Amino acid sequence: MSEAATVRVMVVDDHPMWRDAVARDLAEAGFDVVATAGDGPQAVRRAMAVEPEVLVLDLNLPGLPGVQVCKELVGANPALRVLVLSASGEHADVLEAVKSGATGYLLKSASTAELVDAVRRTAAGDTVFTPGLAGLVLGEYRRLATDPAPARANEPSAPRLTDRETEVLRLVAKGLSYKQIAERLVISHRTVQNHVQNTLGKLQLHNRVELVRYAIERGLDDGA
Repeated sequence: MSEAATVRVMVVDDHPMWRDAVARDLAEAGFDVVATAGDGPQAVRRAMAVEPEVLVLDLNLPGLPGVQVCKELVGANPALRVLVLSASGEHADVLEAVKSGATGYLLKSASTAELVDAVRRTAAGDTVFTPGLAGLVLGEYRRLATDPAPARANEPSAPRLTDRETEVLRLVAKGLSYKQIAERLVISHRTVQNHVQNTLGKLQLHNRVELVRYAIERGLDDGA
């Protein structure tokens, strides 16, 4: 059984031919496509029922916008990874999707090979963006970091990370993939994933996007 076959994927799009084509391409690549949906409410119901690991989600949905679908499902299951697959490359749409919990954003102009790779990387915990959009998201987080939200009075002091966890966090903030981090630190891909998962647990964060924002707010993306 291939590694992809162990990944449960759901495809949401209101265009039947496109939706079916994406589902077919992912199934042929070895993913376990557990469901599809054509509108927002249906997407929420079916995702709650089948519990996919990766949701490939269009934003322009009838009944309930894609960003709201994302917000509801990630809120109910923080382990869910959402890859937006949209015709829109508008900055506002990208940022709204990420703020709603999406961990990646791919334009529909992407090739089948790019889509398959994006789903595979999303399942592995990477953030995946169409070239040019990753810089936009990082830039927005840097802007927000100049005026961070005030700390709550009862907020505990920051958890202590190990030196290696901090090192991995710094490279995540710079936008490196897990594979690139593993090569840079001469450790395995699995070890990088373990460090990231440990850090997420300590910081009580849900996904890599939140981790990037945390790191940028603390200036960990600065320097060499």
